[in-house]
Amino acid sequence: MVRDHQPGEAVFKSILPEDIDWKPFPAFPPSARLAVLVGEPTQAGPYMVRVKVPSGVKLMPHRHPEDRIYTVISGVFYIGFGDRFEEEDLKAYPPGSVVVLPGDTWHFHWAKSGEYVTQVTAIGPLGLEYKETQDDPRNAAHSHSRV
Repeated sequence: MVRDHQPGEAVFKSILPEDIDWKPFPAFPPSARLAVLVGEPTQAGPYMVRVKVPSGVKLMPHRHPEDRIYTVISGVFYIGFGDRFEEEDLKAYPPGSVVVLPGDTWHFHWAKSGEYVTQVTAIGPLGLEYKETQDDPRNAAHSHSRV
């Protein structure tokens, strides 16, 4: 029995680290980058992206409607849970760690000890809602990121 393939998975392909296409993402602070590896995050269906956040950058409290699985590729991924950024609530996850984040869970990140790269696997469409509108880089009135 042959099953239908998922979007972006019908033919063999490989992605070498040097071929990853890092791009700005409107919902992230300007210095953070996102790379789409497999699938189309804006559509229904599975996707895999990587997120690169430079040292010192914070992603303020936000949530995603979709369940997510984070794999830490490099650096230390600091994540805390709740709708207020509280440094004491951050937990450090070293490379190789896997974090399962249920949809609609308020959380925040901080590249506290240097740049980190995480790989996110989920079923789209991707969504991102900040708790406070002033923390959302997509908000035109908000012209700088909080560091």
